[in-house]
Amino acid sequence: MLKTRVMTAAVLLAVFLSGLFLLPKNGWIAFCAVLLGVAAWEWGALAALAAFIRTLYAALVVGLFVLPEVLADSWARGPYAPAWIYYAAASFWLVLVPVWIWRQPRLGSRALLLAAGATALVPAAAALVDLRGVHPSLLLAVLGTVWISDTAAYFIGRRFGRHKLAPSISPGKTWEGVAGALAAVGLYALAWAYLGSVLAWIGPMKVAPAWVLPVLLGLAVAGIIGDLFESLIKRQAGVKDSGTLLPGHGGILDRIDAPLAMLPLAVLAFMR
Repeated sequence: MLKTRVMTAAVLLAVFLSGLFLLPKNGWIAFCAVLLGVAAWEWGALAALAAFIRTLYAALVVGLFVLPEVLADSWARGPYAPAWIYYAAASFWLVLVPVWIWRQPRLGSRALLLAAGATALVPAAAALVDLRGVHPSLLLAVLGTVWISDTAAYFIGRRFGRHKLAPSISPGKTWEGVAGALAAVGLYALAWAYLGSVLAWIGPMKVAPAWVLPVLLGLAVAGIIGDLFESLIKRQAGVKDSGTLLPGHGGILDRIDAPLAMLPLAVLAFMR
């Protein structure tokens, strides 16, 4: 199982890095739109939508994402998405979702679940465009926080995990895994801050090197919230994985659960 996970991750990383560094602006937007469409399709499945309605939902979500590009060539004029989208996403992830995880309500309305999906997915896709617009290396460095956090949580949790983080939502996650994730991200942040002068070539950023540590730790916590939220949605849908597209990993949503919460906040931290 671990070998399959590693092989799939290697292929995904190669595809992602190729798109990140080689695609032109419109090609990258199209890449993000495809990723978003698959994720929205999987979210529709979690909401138990019929295939045709699920397709319409995915098309609507992708349409919301590409709307700024349809209206104007915003890449050349400034950020891809307006600031209010990221502030709305921040409110969703930092206020509504923690309450959702704590109370664990079963929504009687599919419309609310689908609205939550669009709120989670569209700002994250826009953030992929905006962060890459500063420099591909900035987006890669931000996503490095996710990968380091997930890897450390997995191995530290397996080795030392004793105290469950949210047993009714995700029994495999432990507080020890969270501690390991934050420690690893802390070391990553210190390395980033130490190399802060080298980072000048990726363009101006709002966060000074001294603030990289608290910012990345905050992003790591947001990633954990995103992970738990997707786990809750899957548990309430009665499924283990969001899909079967990625051998050893499940679906696209299973790979982007943490970045969904982290990416919009990263835009606010590094660009606004």
